[in-house]
Amino acid sequence: MMGSRQVDQASLFYEFSLERHVPGSHLLRSIDRFVDLSGLRRELSPFYSTTGRPSVDPELMLRMLIVGYCFGIRSERRLCDEVHLNLAYRWFCRLGLNGDVPDHSTFSKNRHGRFRDSDLLRRLFETVLGRCIEEGLVGGEGFAVDGSLIKADASRQKGVEASDWSTGMKPRRAVEEYLAVLDDAAFGAATPVEPKFVSLVDPAARWTGADGGLAYFAYETNYLIDLDHAIIVDVEPTTAIRQAEVAAAKRMIEGTRERFDLYPARLAADTGYGSAGMLGWLVYDQGIEPHVSVFDKSARRDGTFERGAFTYDREGDVYFCPAGKMLTTKGTLVNDGATLLYRASKFDCEACDLKERCTPREPARKVPRSIFEGARDMARDIMNSEEGRASKRQRKKVEMLFAHLKRILKLDRLRLRGPCGARDEFHLAATAQNLRKMAKLIPMPEPKPT
Repeated sequence: MMGSRQVDQASLFYEFSLERHVPGSHLLRSIDRFVDLSGLRRELSPFYSTTGRPSVDPELMLRMLIVGYCFGIRSERRLCDEVHLNLAYRWFCRLGLNGDVPDHSTFSKNRHGRFRDSDLLRRLFETVLGRCIEEGLVGGEGFAVDGSLIKADASRQKGVEASDWSTGMKPRRAVEEYLAVLDDAAFGAATPVEPKFVSLVDPAARWTGADGGLAYFAYETNYLIDLDHAIIVDVEPTTAIRQAEVAAAKRMIEGTRERFDLYPARLAADTGYGSAGMLGWLVYDQGIEPHVSVFDKSARRDGTFERGAFTYDREGDVYFCPAGKMLTTKGTLVNDGATLLYRASKFDCEACDLKERCTPREPARKVPRSIFEGARDMARDIMNSEEGRASKRQRKKVEMLFAHLKRILKLDRLRLRGPCGARDEFHLAATAQNLRKMAKLIPMPEPKPT
């Protein structure tokens, strides 16, 4: 016999507790222990008027943004819907059952106003990082740095050649931000080379084909992490070229030292950070061991002797060629102002039996040597040691964070435009990753018996 649906009259009074309905194992319960926004609220107060109608609680908006970035909810429209329906999200945002969820447009208005004027999202990241340090998750001995391309919110089909772009074509916010960073070492001043194409809607995004596939407009997110537990200690957006990555790495190392008094003993990085200038800066200016693969273009394809075949005598500051002849320098810096040239005698080279294998087209052999060659030699020795090989394995933790950023947090393409939009998204994503890391590494306290 088919049963009928029983319709009961709704109770006039009932008791419902969000606290009881959010499981103890839920990720947000673990994260909530480390979210303290009271200090941010005080810093934000000067940006609100003392009269007029009360605004939407900024702490509510920040908690909603944390939910969105922790669970890969990329759309703020969808985020508002999810917070409205999901009991755990309501509990984390302190909304209760009857609290109103703000309209999605509230986020845009605050982002382009109070949040950026007060640098709130940067302060949120630093507050969470400070909690990571308090919990003992940041050792401060070994750091690693790397960057990863993130697609910009710009169509690759709608770019124009750099010579055809003008500031009067699209008077948008992203254009104003682009003009503001033209002299920034992380963007416009990173290289004198103009990009092939420029996006009309986001001109600061760089046209790049570095991934080996179809070229696209992109930004670069740069992470500086502590190697103990892969905690992100700094994050910066840059244009998508290697020179900007190196400049960002320097700025992050100096900034972390100033803000958190962290003095790393070693830095692990790939070959892109192994230029002579960068290695010299690490060793001579910062006193940091360079666990970095050296960027070396001394290899020759014509079969002649490479620079490695020449022996350097530190005491005499001279080179000796494979035939035992001496190469000396006058001490004049050439090329980029950081290179010395060591020259052999023309008479020695003309009478040498190895001339065809050494310098067949020139009257005498010249060997360039960077003024930072001592730092390069130090990096080579470290990377050939067991300690260097261990650092090479450890620096993959940065790549794992980028994979988590793109696959789990869904940040493989930016939603906001301009350098400020990229900065906001990268700060929120790094904050979410550090919060998730703390929730994973620090167990929940045992419930007290009633």
